[in-house]
Amino acid sequence: MSRKFITLITSVLISVSTTAQKNVIDEIIWVVGDEAILRSDVENHRLLMQSEGERFDGDPYCILPEQLAIQKLFLSQAKIDSIYADESKVLTYVDRWTNMAINKIGSQEKLEEYFGKKLSQIKEDQKRSVRDQQVVGEMQKKIVGDIRLTPSDVRKYFSKVSPDSLPMIPATVEVEIITMEPQIPLSVTDAIKARLREFTEQINKGERTFSSLAILYSEDPASYMQGGETGFMSKVQLDPEFATAAFSLNDPSKISNIVQSEYGYHIIQLIEKRGDRINVRHILLRPKVSEAELSKAMQRLDSLYTDINAGKITFEEAVMYISSDKNTRNNKGLMVNQDEESRNFGTPKFEMQELPQGMGVVVEKMQIGDISKPFIMKNYQQKDVVATVKLKSRVKAHQANISDDFQELKTIVEEKKRQEVISEWIKSKQKSTFIRISDGWRECDFKYPDWVKE
Repeated sequence: MSRKFITLITSVLISVSTTAQKNVIDEIIWVVGDEAILRSDVENHRLLMQSEGERFDGDPYCILPEQLAIQKLFLSQAKIDSIYADESKVLTYVDRWTNMAINKIGSQEKLEEYFGKKLSQIKEDQKRSVRDQQVVGEMQKKIVGDIRLTPSDVRKYFSKVSPDSLPMIPATVEVEIITMEPQIPLSVTDAIKARLREFTEQINKGERTFSSLAILYSEDPASYMQGGETGFMSKVQLDPEFATAAFSLNDPSKISNIVQSEYGYHIIQLIEKRGDRINVRHILLRPKVSEAELSKAMQRLDSLYTDINAGKITFEEAVMYISSDKNTRNNKGLMVNQDEESRNFGTPKFEMQELPQGMGVVVEKMQIGDISKPFIMKNYQQKDVVATVKLKSRVKAHQANISDDFQELKTIVEEKKRQEVISEWIKSKQKSTFIRISDGWRECDFKYPDWVKE
């Protein structure tokens, strides 16, 4: 779960106190242009950060109003420049947040109780917040423009930095993989299909609701607590087979035929379509792999491991002709980091904790060029598979240097340049914007002192 989602969900836990405070202590404390900042806005942010365990480097009643004022400057300029949020992305984000929040709190009713609002009102509040965040981000991109740095720019910058101040680069590895999926007996898949047909029959007869069955039986951890509801998704966000079946539905009272995806077997119920996005419920059942089938797959891969070590076939040839991992088969088995929160997302680099479950403990003991004995792991679809891996490279944790970590250091310099441009823009905007700060909120050591004008 991303930190942004964790932060938003945590806000649910403090909403009772902040809602109550709004009724008691609301007052306008800052005015920026034609936008007001309320004391309760500041209190909301303070309690949220406090609940996250974040520390303030100074007085929160000085830091937070200034942060809100800076946001107002960006939003005001965005109106002038006709910069708007992508509503499709806003809706997708809010739908995902709502599902996660309900899952964390326990039910829609509890979520509404905590906020003191109906779910529709909660979602509208979140839309406004997400919309503002997105607009501010787009406005900052426009202000900064395209920063282009040459290698000499990067070297010049870090030549002035103490070596002890350079960042630490975590240890990373690059791994090639061969996987074999255990055979699933026909009797197992037949039993799953029969159970899904039984669910469909119970729903059609009105004996059970789709959502109650999903809560009780669905094996999708992301949606079962919401009665199988996925939230609005586009086709590209869904498994291809699942997407095809879901988007073919037109009647919310009808249940789809059984759909096989790379995750297992589903039945799907339409909730609503909005253009190229769809919200559905689904029930997922995953075939269970028996110990006997896992053992057979282990024996097959063990024989292949022996042949590779004997030189009868290369690791790369085995990947191409035998591996069941479609994501790496055409890339000599080289894995790509799929963790969107990782600094290495989209690259072949993995920190040890980012490797799939069951792999890290194996790779930790390997040397570059080693091929592991077969082991059982869970792949990205959470299926039990048998795998053998080859360690392509390992970079130990180290203090950054230009020769080995140029790209990472270039990113640091680019970010500093962006912040410098943004900082100068804020200072300039302060001078041309009407700003009024109430008594008691002015005696602060602001990051940008020109808020207080004599």
